[in-house]
Amino acid sequence: MSQRQIIQVFEQYQKSRMQFVQTVADLAARPQNTEILQNAGVMSLLRPLMLDVVPSIQQTAALALGRLADHSDNLAEAVVREDILPQLVHSLASQNRFYKKAAAFVLRAVAKHSPELSQAVVACGGVDALVLCLEEFDPGVKEAAAWALGFIARHNASLSQSIVDAGAIPLLVLCLQEPEMALKRIAASTLSDICKHTPELAQTVVDTGAIAHLAQMILNPDAKLKRQVFSALSQISKHSVSLAEMVIEAEIFPAAVACLRDPDEYVRKNVTTLMREVVKHTPELSQVIVNCGGLAAVIDYLGDCHGNLRLPGIMMLGYVAAHSENLAMAVILSKGVPQLALCLSEESEHHIKAATAWSIGQIGHHTPEHAKAVATANLLPKLLQLYMDASSSEDLQVKSKKALKSILQKCTYLPGLEPLLYDAPSKILKHVVCQFSKVLPHDSKARRLFVTSGGLKKVQEIEAEPGTPLQEYINAINSCFPEEIVRYCSPGYSELLLERLETYQPA
Repeated sequence: MSQRQIIQVFEQYQKSRMQFVQTVADLAARPQNTEILQNAGVMSLLRPLMLDVVPSIQQTAALALGRLADHSDNLAEAVVREDILPQLVHSLASQNRFYKKAAAFVLRAVAKHSPELSQAVVACGGVDALVLCLEEFDPGVKEAAAWALGFIARHNASLSQSIVDAGAIPLLVLCLQEPEMALKRIAASTLSDICKHTPELAQTVVDTGAIAHLAQMILNPDAKLKRQVFSALSQISKHSVSLAEMVIEAEIFPAAVACLRDPDEYVRKNVTTLMREVVKHTPELSQVIVNCGGLAAVIDYLGDCHGNLRLPGIMMLGYVAAHSENLAMAVILSKGVPQLALCLSEESEHHIKAATAWSIGQIGHHTPEHAKAVATANLLPKLLQLYMDASSSEDLQVKSKKALKSILQKCTYLPGLEPLLYDAPSKILKHVVCQFSKVLPHDSKARRLFVTSGGLKKVQEIEAEPGTPLQEYINAINSCFPEEIVRYCSPGYSELLLERLETYQPA
């Protein structure tokens, strides 16, 4: 065989290898092909091509592996079983930028599925190799590495700590300062995933000066970047008073409040989440948000969105109101109660209704004035209905009952209480009757209305055990009225009058 023929054979072999990996990579891009490829034993065929002498074949083989692992946790586990990860990690240090991006994609695709698969990436030195990639000149390599680190970090604190220990945080903060928008987004997202687990991890991120760099980007026109920035600031703020104060000190408010009018719904949601995480800690932090117009802005936001987008805003109102009478009154004066009533009637998901019921309870439990604001919005019968509805989730029933009881104990607005006399079970009824027994002795107009509306008649129909608090409350109510009126409203009195009529003989 001539030299030329030998060269042709090798060229044909190279061409075939390239064609094979390219075809597999194309097929792997479509999820419906993954099982067929797995059954054909594609993993063991791709593995030797990861060490091919031709760089483009190596890169395409890595791309194919990444796509396969991305679609299926079974294939991600196969990558680990085939011992491909150590090979990938080892070659990351010496290969070109195209290979590094493909290899980082494989590590990300494996890590995303579970903590166990992420741990396999960590165990083979994947985190250290990815951190080295953050120091590369090429922004695409940095982006691929930061993305993979984010998928590892999001699972738990232990995996996030391994990323911190590898020295990734200062490099990720540097990535925030790069001009490439995609790199900024991924760096912010990865920092958010690291911060979310523990106060210590969040503090590590803060100590590198991340807050100042994140704060600078809240008015950036790129919506996807703002989503990640507000997410990261939320994850920092949620852990402690001191961390939330550091976010406030970065002077992101009131500029952040303006972002509640952003066209992107997830920017708006993440801003609201940040405000929720800040206000939950102390009355002082709540007051900061109220003072910069955050309360009114969130209430307006609740009117413009639906479903889970509403959840952080609903809870934010509850956290503000929980701190003090004055802050709860600020929610009332900002028209928060009608907006929460709207959420309660419009939403179908039980966890959203439960959060709304909780927030209503936080507003109404302070004083009679607060309770009246809730009662006049006709929310007491609604809370009772949710508590008694057998189809309500356990959490919704518990939160509705707790909110109802806490508001009833302060409510002296009798027109709001009266509908409950007809529907409430005994556990709730005793609180309703108790409030009537407190108010009626001191209000002659209320006593008259109580008779004409049928309230007194309804009280006479309540069956209470002698000696119980409920019976004592009924006795206290009855003592507010002349005996003949109580008798007139008692069950069976009309029949007694008719009997007397039958035996009555006119003179």
